Parts: sequence; C-alpha cells; structure tokens
Amino acid sequence: MRLDRILANSGYGSRSTVRSLIRSGRISVAGQTVRDPGLAVQDEAMDRIVLDGQPITVRRYIHLMLYKPAGLVTALTDPRLPTIADLIPDAFNNSGLVPVGRLDRDATGLLLLTNDGTLNHRLASPRWGIWKSYRLTYLGDTFHEDLCCLFAAGLLLPNGERCLPAILGLRGNHEADLQIHEGKFHQVKRMVAAVGREVQTLHRYALGPLVLDPQLCAGQSRLLTDKEAAAMYRSVQLQPP
Repeated sequence: MRLDRILANSGYGSRSTVRSLIRSGRISVAGQTVRDPGLAVQDEAMDRIVLDGQPITVRRYIHLMLYKPAGLVTALTDPRLPTIADLIPDAFNNSGLVPVGRLDRDATGLLLLTNDGTLNHRLASPRWGIWKSYRLTYLGDTFHEDLCCLFAAGLLLPNGERCLPAILGLRGNHEADLQIHEGKFHQVKRMVAAVGREVQTLHRYALGPLVLDPQLCAGQSRLLTDKEAAAMYRSVQLQPP
C-alpha cells in the first residue's frame, strides 16, 4: 500500500497533508527516511513506520460511525441535494469511505462508512442476515399483537414482493421498533404502509452488533473501536484484519 494512503487511512491528515509531511523528511520506514509519498510499503514493514521518532498506529481500513441527520442524501455526490459527504472528517476525505447501505433522506441515525469493500458487501447483503434496527413513529391505528405475527411470517407488499421475516416490537404512543435484515427500496415505509399506517419519523439505532453511540449528536461521527470493528467482521464470518 502507498505510504501516503497508509498515513491518511490512519488519521494523520488529508492526502495532501500527509504528502507534505512525508516530503519534509519526518517519516521513516524500517529505519530509512522516506520522502516519496508513493512508496509502496510491504506488509512486513507496516509496523516499522515512524513519525518524528514515534511509531505510528497503522489502520489498514477505516470504519466510521456517523449519526446521520435528516435532510441529507446517503451518497457522496448528488447534483441537486446535500449529501453526507460534508460530514466526513477532512482527515478521511481521500480514504475511499463508502456507506454501508443507505438511509432515506428524511431518516436519521446510525450509518456505517468503511473502505473495506468485502465487509461492506457482506453487511449489506441479505445473505448474511445482518439485522437493521429502527425506531419509528407512525400515523394511523395503533399497532397490535396480530401485526407482530404478520411481520414475523414475512409481510407481502402491495406490489407482490414478499419481505423476509421481520421483528416488530410494540412500544405504545404510536411508536414501535422494527428489525429487518434486507434492504428493499424504502422498505420500512412500504411495510408500514402495507398494514395501513404511515411512517412519521424513522431512526436507525443499530446495525448488527453495532449500536449508535449515545454520546454522538446528529451530524457527528467517530471511528469504531477495535472491539466494535472486530464484532462487525465476525458478524459476517470475516477475520478482523
């Protein structure tokens, strides 16, 4: 992997910042001062990268937990609408982060971004059965226990699509929890509409074993801890790198 990408991925600045840092002679690899940002660093030398005399903490991959606010499109570019791209810290702008799945523009809550393509694919694929947990408020008649059985059996949408079994939890006051492990277009809203109600607000609070950090405010983000990242890898039968 290129030296500048290693440093950017590891949170030492944007790609342009770390290039300047390298060219200034502040980085050594395996005891040799390096001034070429494009230097290919072999795996065995990853733990021998030093900045100003101190070994750096190398991150092969970046996993970012983002609290998505309403009003933003889950995309990195859009010709008409504001996107989540403006919420990604500058240090990771060139790290190749991609959102895992998507949240509707008016939805809020947990969004995971990663530059590990294999992990992203497995987390988003229904094959791996990763539960997505939502809290919602709705308009219409109050949900009742019979609907829980209907959702658990696999709800049939008006267009003939059959949803995979889902878990509906009743909370009262026109509030409910819903867990699904697939990602059809506007799925939660379509499921709720199929039983004659309308989603009013939608908030995702968990993705598999990952739970939205209650310390984050809307628009804020943080890196996953090593424990959180390892749990995500294990949930889709991958070894943490």
